[in-house]
Amino acid sequence: MDITVRDITTDPALEVCAVAGTGGLDRPIRWAHVTELPDPAPWMRGGELVLSAGMSVDAEGRAAYVRRIHDAGCVGLAFAIDVWMEEIPEEVLAEGDRLGLPILRVEGGTPFIAIVEAVADHHAKERAREQSRVLGAQDSMARAALRSGPSGVMGELASATAGACLLLDPNGLTRLAVPEGEPEWHALVRASVQGQRSRGMTVLADGEASVLLQSLGTTGRTLGWLAVRHTEPASPHARMLANHAASLLAVDLMYSRNARRALFRERAPHLRAALEGGDGRVLPPLPEPPWEVVHYPCPAPEAALIRASDALPDLLGPTEASERVGLCTLGDALVAVLPATGIPRTGQRLLEALEDLSEGPSAAGACGARSPAELPAAVDRARQAATDGYRHADDSDAWSLLRENLSAEGARAFGRAVLGPLREHDVRNSTDLAHTLRHFLDNSAHVEATARELGVHRNTLRGRLRIAERVLGGDLRQARTRLELWTALYLEPMRCYDGSWHR
Repeated sequence: MDITVRDITTDPALEVCAVAGTGGLDRPIRWAHVTELPDPAPWMRGGELVLSAGMSVDAEGRAAYVRRIHDAGCVGLAFAIDVWMEEIPEEVLAEGDRLGLPILRVEGGTPFIAIVEAVADHHAKERAREQSRVLGAQDSMARAALRSGPSGVMGELASATAGACLLLDPNGLTRLAVPEGEPEWHALVRASVQGQRSRGMTVLADGEASVLLQSLGTTGRTLGWLAVRHTEPASPHARMLANHAASLLAVDLMYSRNARRALFRERAPHLRAALEGGDGRVLPPLPEPPWEVVHYPCPAPEAALIRASDALPDLLGPTEASERVGLCTLGDALVAVLPATGIPRTGQRLLEALEDLSEGPSAAGACGARSPAELPAAVDRARQAATDGYRHADDSDAWSLLRENLSAEGARAFGRAVLGPLREHDVRNSTDLAHTLRHFLDNSAHVEATARELGVHRNTLRGRLRIAERVLGGDLRQARTRLELWTALYLEPMRCYDGSWHR
């Protein structure tokens, strides 16, 4: 809380009263300064209560003197009575009223030093109160860290700073926000941390508000980022609180990271035995099946295991979920047993998290498994699929195998032989019989279903099919004709215009 000019006039220990410019009595005083200079303005920084005996205020420049004090940003002008002047000149009072600059009368035996001490004592007590509040907030954050972890620390920090807090993972994704939600300033913070490698605290401008951005961790890879938003410029005490919170969060993350690493090291031999076809009764805790078994070949599987254990909380969320996975080294590869998810799969996301690791994996093969008995076979299929990038064995069905083993030139020749006359007819007559045939074959040669799908009358569809048969010289009732057409139609979209293949 600031000390104001009004506080000086109401202090019972001081004999000071306002005699002009009373509209500015609530201005905060930064400091009280005694001067007898004719023009003290160049020596002021703003926020001062100027104390003077009036020795340098000449009769012709009284109003100008008050204006200079006002223009310098001072909050008030106090004159001692019965020292140099018996009364404050009318010109001074009038100018003070005009500018709204408080003009004070210091009477009796009140020395200027008493006013200076009153201001200094207030600021000293305010600093002591602020430091006490900071120490109390730091203590509350420490207790919250022991009681409820990062969420407790973030809650106490938001309360102590009267602001909003955001905790990001190393990739710039939200781990925790207080209050919850996704305000616009979150995007500002994410944009600032993208590709940032410097450590320490950065101050970001968000309109009239400020955002303190603090990296987590002092050595090695950055563990994450803490952001605190204020509606006012960041104070030193807010910086202290943000720094303290960042230390507590970093300790929690480092402890959790080290505990996770130790946990996976302890479980690795049991998982390795199960993957090699050993006793399934010693299988470590795993997610609920079905599983995604992923094989990551790399020169340094132990280093990949450590990085994978650090990345799992960011990929899977809660600590419990990230710990109920399987990680172990198997020969020259890292093997992970992960929860089966949709696209993108967890194994693919984990491969992306390992990309910046020296001697890390550049490929990954995956396979699904539904029981411990299927794990050894799943590892073998995943190993075979790990050729380039991320590949899931279950995606390689019979049709995929045919496409992958058929040359582009062979597919072009087959397509020309089957669809050549039809394509020429479509170009010559501006028709799209190939499109009609594809829908017809996809609907198992059912006329009614195809007509509904194409939005045409069934007789219109029958007419198109008769033209296609005449152009192709075949009978669509024959299974071989339909098989050749379906194969050619589905091989053709796999080619690019340059003859390369989509995979």
